Amino acid sequence: MALVLVFAVVPAAVQPTAARADNPIVQHVYTADPAPLVHNGRVYLYTGHDEDGSTYFTMKDWRVWSSADMVNWTDHGSPLGLTTFAWASADAWAGQAVQRNGRFYWYVPVKNRATGRMAIGVAVSDSPTGPFRDALGHPLVENGEIDPAVFVDDDGQAYLYWGNPNLWFVRLNADMTSHSGSPAKIPLTTAGFGTRTGDPNRPTLYEEGPWVHKRGGLYYLVFAAKCCSEFIAYSTAPGPTGPWTYRGTVMPTQGGSFTNHPGIVDFKGSSYFFYHNGALPGGGGFTRSVAVERFSYNADGTIPTITMTTTGAPQSGTLDPYVRQEAETIAWGSGIETEPSSEGGMNVGWIDNGDSIKVKGVAFGAGAASFTARVASTVGGSTVEVRLGGSSGPVVGRCGVPNTGGWQAWTTVTCPVSGATGTQDLHLRFTGGSGYLLNMNWWQFTRNAAATARR
Repeated sequence: MALVLVFAVVPAAVQPTAARADNPIVQHVYTADPAPLVHNGRVYLYTGHDEDGSTYFTMKDWRVWSSADMVNWTDHGSPLGLTTFAWASADAWAGQAVQRNGRFYWYVPVKNRATGRMAIGVAVSDSPTGPFRDALGHPLVENGEIDPAVFVDDDGQAYLYWGNPNLWFVRLNADMTSHSGSPAKIPLTTAGFGTRTGDPNRPTLYEEGPWVHKRGGLYYLVFAAKCCSEFIAYSTAPGPTGPWTYRGTVMPTQGGSFTNHPGIVDFKGSSYFFYHNGALPGGGGFTRSVAVERFSYNADGTIPTITMTTTGAPQSGTLDPYVRQEAETIAWGSGIETEPSSEGGMNVGWIDNGDSIKVKGVAFGAGAASFTARVASTVGGSTVEVRLGGSSGPVVGRCGVPNTGGWQAWTTVTCPVSGATGTQDLHLRFTGGSGYLLNMNWWQFTRNAAATARR
């Protein structure tokens, strides 16, 4: 009974209605300040986490997601939070993670309890999904400013950039947890960062959120411009510290958030621009959501103007249903949430009657014979409906879920499937009585005998 009560009192964070859209890319929690990283054939996305109902930047932890196809995103939970830094008191704001020498370094701004100022800390892990630990036990740098970004040049020299209202950089040593020399200001000239009007204290458009990358020998510094509301602009330079030349707008002011924050990566031959808005139910300037668009650089290396969409990026490849897939790998979730699983990783939970999960571009090929899911429940009579094309699409299989005796008491259920062929969107729709129905940890299909014989 205690387990049931603990489970039941946790409120649902976000309850989006059914939608065909794929942006924002996460629907069950509010996310902000995207920082993508490509590693071993996946995009790992490091984000902030806006608390439900926030009326300020109330942020206590960071989240990690990953995808192999840019549309189905796996929730890896929160491997880093304020409590990771014993010296931090508040404000788990925008950071960035990078990989170097087999380790992952996550640079984040937090409030230093001893000084009351914002400082930059660094956490380290042997895995892109953590857990991360405080690498130093104290700030890496501290001058009261925010939004660290890190860039490792082709020659191996790493740079840390950060700042609002100024823009700073410092050269990092090869250990990525110390720096050589003192932090230096990048001159904020109108030639370098555009002209702002109406604020004599801020003559340029630069506001915050720098993102530095290199392409074709040219260095790009993309940033949030002219609060408020912000837009995304960029400058370029022949070297990592300048001199910078203002190039224009990447993403105009739009969406339901008065801030924005850029991240750019190349993946599988395409370029992707990450940002945030307030597009989910209950969304706004303090309850934001990360989204992504695919784009192509112009022939001269300039970045085109990118507009927010609800469609998002196209899928890069397909998803294989015949290998184990985590239930928390989702293109669009309606009503569900996630939590740490007793079997490791995360599981989907807080499932009510009519909730659903969309998994996009599932390659069934010649056909599936059965569907298996790892589930847990404290009630009986629930069903996982296997549907194609939509949450109200044709049912190709139904798996009953028994009372397993606890929300983390896992069992495996299997049911026959008929008609799952080709490449289609998979929808898992959950039905049953009132209240929470079940948790799901993972799922997998098996091929039909004829398809297996032809392989």
